[in-house]
Amino acid sequence: MSPPPPPLGRARRKGGRSDHAFDPALDDSELIDVRGQFAQGRWARARSLLVATDTDWDRRGHRVLALAATPSAAGWAREWLLAEPDSPDAATLLACATVTRALGPKSGAGEREKAREACLGAARLDPADPTPWLGLMLLDRTHGTREETARQFEAIRSRHPEHHQAHHLMTALLAETDPGGDDPLHEVYDFAAWAAEQAPADSPLAVLPVVAHAERYRVLAAAGSVSDDPAGSGHWTGRRARQVMKAAFDWWLEWEREDHPRHHVDLNFLAHAKICEGRPAEAAALFHRIGPHATAAPWSYSGRDPHPAFLAARNYALGTP
Repeated sequence: MSPPPPPLGRARRKGGRSDHAFDPALDDSELIDVRGQFAQGRWARARSLLVATDTDWDRRGHRVLALAATPSAAGWAREWLLAEPDSPDAATLLACATVTRALGPKSGAGEREKAREACLGAARLDPADPTPWLGLMLLDRTHGTREETARQFEAIRSRHPEHHQAHHLMTALLAETDPGGDDPLHEVYDFAAWAAEQAPADSPLAVLPVVAHAERYRVLAAAGSVSDDPAGSGHWTGRRARQVMKAAFDWWLEWEREDHPRHHVDLNFLAHAKICEGRPAEAAALFHRIGPHATAAPWSYSGRDPHPAFLAARNYALGTP
């Protein structure tokens, strides 16, 4: 019998933030190389990269947001747009960089309005691209209403029904309804099950019910309704937890979607769930796939520093002292 899993993330975050920087590029080596050049003002490779991911909408959103997170992104995107005023790539990158800035702690209403206008302008240049609407969804998720966020989700879904990040954002939003209750029929589970059923058989949205369960844990733990130690909370040992985790893990064993740009996000959610379920051997297989590509979510969902939480879980699963 395996020893009980350790409380994940003993060290609380300093000032509510992690000392560890999680790389949004994940394992996209081409993106990492281009981003290094873009940060120095050489945007020609960024231009080629975005042209190459023109209709691969999940990959395009992933790459645009990672480039937009570089500190100088807005300035270099403006320079690019001056050189190519009708470029939807430059406009979308500038819009997402403006959103990133507007989501910062020192932003005001004026910056948020500029970000909104930039996203709408980029959307007009390329009506088929869901990425400007993803920027708007991120903005409304933090500073808008539930209804506004849901409208952006529908705009994205009408352009790309399987949009990975948009479904994750919507799941997180729906999980926040009734923060103190523990309703096994909560709407977030219906949404996740519906999205997984609507998607093709090889879609990573098959993991969305596990994401919904983790997001619901985040909300319940923050409200004090369950223990802030995920493994000891009881949230991961009920009938619903067993159902969603078995289905998602079986899907992963069969498909192993390593071609998807955000597959490490799903692997982190699955590994977290397996640790909390008390199945370290299954988690170990997932940690091997994750490698160094940890994500802050869901390891931060106990309200503690996500990087120590990830390391504690990985060491436990792999048998490392």
